[in-house]
Formats: sequence, C-alpha cells, structure tokens
Amino acid sequence: MSTTSFDHPLLPNVHNHEKLAIDSPNSAHQISNDSWFQVGIVLGTGVNSAFALGYAGIIMVPLGWVSGVVGLVLASAISLYASTLIAKLHEYGGRRHIRYRDLAGFIYGQTAYSLVWALQYANLFLINTGFVILGGRALKAFYVLFRDDHQMKLPHFIALAGFACVLFAIAIPHLSALRVWLGFSTFFSLVYICIAIALSLKDGLEAPPRDYSIPGTKNSRTWATIGAAANLVFAYNTGMLPEIQATVRKPVVNNMIKALNFQFTLGVVPMHAVTYIGYWAYGSGASSYLLNNVSGPIWLKGMANIAAFLQAIIALHIFASPTYEFLDTKYGVKGSALACKNLAFRIIVRGGYIAITAFLSSLLPFLGDFMSLTGAISTFPLTFILPNHMYIVAKRKKLSLLQQSWHWLNIFFFSCIAVAALVAALKLITIDSKTYHVFADL
Repeated sequence: MSTTSFDHPLLPNVHNHEKLAIDSPNSAHQISNDSWFQVGIVLGTGVNSAFALGYAGIIMVPLGWVSGVVGLVLASAISLYASTLIAKLHEYGGRRHIRYRDLAGFIYGQTAYSLVWALQYANLFLINTGFVILGGRALKAFYVLFRDDHQMKLPHFIALAGFACVLFAIAIPHLSALRVWLGFSTFFSLVYICIAIALSLKDGLEAPPRDYSIPGTKNSRTWATIGAAANLVFAYNTGMLPEIQATVRKPVVNNMIKALNFQFTLGVVPMHAVTYIGYWAYGSGASSYLLNNVSGPIWLKGMANIAAFLQAIIALHIFASPTYEFLDTKYGVKGSALACKNLAFRIIVRGGYIAITAFLSSLLPFLGDFMSLTGAISTFPLTFILPNHMYIVAKRKKLSLLQQSWHWLNIFFFSCIAVAALVAALKLITIDSKTYHVFADL
C-alpha cells in the first residue's frame, strides 16, 4: 500500500508532504490546550480505572503467578513501544492527525479511514459498556452492604449508573474541560485501590494457605488463558491515542512521549500492586471485582465502592469523548457550552448514546467477556497491528531491513493472537449466555 492523501469534509485539502507548516483539522473541541502532565493523568485514569479491581480474577487466576506477572510486565513494555510509534506519527506528512481514522486514511486511503473508524468506535463502545457495568456493580455492592434484600437487581443499578453518566456528559463539553475532574478521578482511584490493597493484605495475613492452581478442565483452561491474553493488552491501551494527543500542547510529539512515559512508569504502579496483592490474598478464588472478596468495616468497603462508581463515570467520559467530538464537529456545535442549543444537543445526543450503552450493559452484563472481546476485535488491531504497519509505510525509506523485519514479526504475532482471542471470547460469551439469562443479576 502506498502513502496517499485523501479528502474528508472535516479536514482541509491535503497538501504537499514537503510543506513545513503543520496543519490542524477542524474540530469543535479544544486542541493543543493541555500540559503533558494533564494528558499523562488522562492516560493514567484509563490504567487505574475500576477495571483494575478485576485483573486479579480475570488475568492472574487463568494465568497463575509466573505467566500473569511476566504477561503484565511484557504487555506494559510492548504497549509503551506501540503507543510511541503512534505518537511519532501524529504530525506525519505536514499535518496533525487528531483522530486515529485520519492518520490511517492519510497513510492508506479512504477504505482504511472507514475501517479504522468502525474498529475504533466498536472498541470505545465496548469499553464504555464495561464502565457502565462497573458502575452498576459498584453501586450494587454498596447497596448489598446495607440492604441485602434482593429487591434491587444489577440491571437497576446499571440504569442508575447510566443516568449518572448522562448527567456528567452533559456537564463536561469536551476532554480538555475535565481538568479538576482528573484530580477527582486520581483521588477516587487511590481510594478504592488503597482500600482494596489494605483489606486484601489483612485477609491474606489472616487466611490459611491459598490455592493458586489454575481452575477448570484442560479445555476450559486453554480458552481462559487465551481470553486472559486479550485482557493483558486491554489493561494498558485506550484505542484513542491520537485523540488524546490532540489535546496536548506543542511540541506535540515530545510532550506526548513524556505523558506515555509517565503512564507506563508511575501510572501503572497502583494497578500492578492491587492485582498482585489481590491474587496473593485470595488465590484462585479472586473475584472479577476484588471488592466482593475483601472483608472489613462496612463503611470502608462502602467508601471504596462509591469511589469506584464515581471514577467509572469520569473514565467513561474520556473513552466516549471521540464519539462526542465527532458528533459536535459534524453538527457544528460551537460557542458557549451553556448555550441552550448546545445543552439541548448534548442532552439528546449524548443521553441517547449512553442510554443505548446502558441497555446493552443490562442485557449482557458479562464484564470479563466484554474485556476479552474488546481486546480481540479492536484493541489488538488498533494498538499493536496497525501501529507497526503504519510505521513501516510511513518510514519505509528510513528503516533498515532488520527494523522492517521486527515490525513485520510484531504484525504477524499479534494478528495470530487477535484471531485466537476472538475465538476464545466468543466461546466464553456462549458459555456464559447458557449459564446466565439476559438482564442477569450477577
């Protein structure tokens, strides 16, 4: 495939690659407004979201100590490498590519533009579905602490979580406007992670020796292991790196690499800690939502669950922002965020998007399976396969044969893993669908 240009109604006409000035596409949202540290916090929010409370159960339990720890460390290194490739292409060809699909379209053409758009939005929609499920599970866990009467079911709590997400989406017009909310997000993350770690340590020290053997039959362990491999990459990647990089101040590439280095050093420490300590404390009995395992003061567990609920709302907004940006730009939403027309637009459009997400979350609330499916169909292609191939196409004349071979090896390896992970995810969803009915109260 050759490096080509293409026209799109949201973008200015393509220019000569030799042009020195960097053109920026039109967008209804703010561009080049945030410091690298703020962007690093955005990336860290994704890593330390309430999803991290499930990694002991959905990564460590199927993989065990050695494979689980090695897998998480390797996934971190590989994710940083692939993300850096994408970051370096942000200003490729004399143009800023503020959307993943724009970059793919600029390199490959219109067909790739449409395909990447579909993959990315499927990825983000599934991630958002997971956050609504997480918010609902956290609310239910809080409710059960005080009233375990079974009158309120998981679908009810998912609906409440969806409503809270709608209110937040209406109030925050774009990604850069999060600002102080990123501080709250970090605080909420530290609350539930620190409480989960402290209570897990207490339980682990008081409990008899745990069973760390991988559960299930040989056949089921195989499928679970493949699914866990998809969850490994899901833990670190957003699938929307160009959209996040669009918000960072100039020099864009250098600042984004600073943000990525922050994400994959200090940013991953809390997630690793709660994953390993949770697995150490509960062994193969670790839950896909660690706060269901821990024992301790009700008020402390309640605080952790409310923090997880609130953080899920903020995290969902981050992963929904590319969808909001597209809709706001397409329909010309400009001016004050408080203008009646703009408020009405956000209420109807964003409210409708989250309503659909919440309905599907209630219909099939299998969180671990959603993470595996998301990793298979979109996270692998967007964060490992495409970055390596786009880098080959964009830098072909500057890469040695050895460097090109390395990138092709990555493409082949992750393509095989993606296919295997897709089959495993569908298998697990099929099994769970037979075990649980729709609108299940898990």
